[in-house]
Amino acid sequence: MQKPSRLVLAASAAALVLLPAVALAQGTPGGGTAATGTSSPAAPEAAAAEKEKAAPKKRKPAKMTRQQEIDRSIDRGTVPARYRSSVPKEYHQYIPFDKR
Repeated sequence: MQKPSRLVLAASAAALVLLPAVALAQGTPGGGTAATGTSSPAAPEAAAAEKEKAAPKKRKPAKMTRQQEIDRSIDRGTVPARYRSSVPKEYHQYIPFDKR
């Protein structure tokens, strides 16, 4: 019998390590269990729960122009939060920073 080459051994070891990971990563998005042969009534509920979690995506507020930011700060009597880093910490209590 011949000894298997190192390349063949390395390839087979990599296949043994990677195949289970690939099989787990390629699950069906709907939680379908047709491949395993078992049917679970919780699968549709899990899919619905995932959709509910993903549905309430918050949009980022639109970027304000410099003039809009100034007008808002004047109306509210606050200082924009982006200036907080340029003020020493001991004075933060005296400055009404705008809350984002």
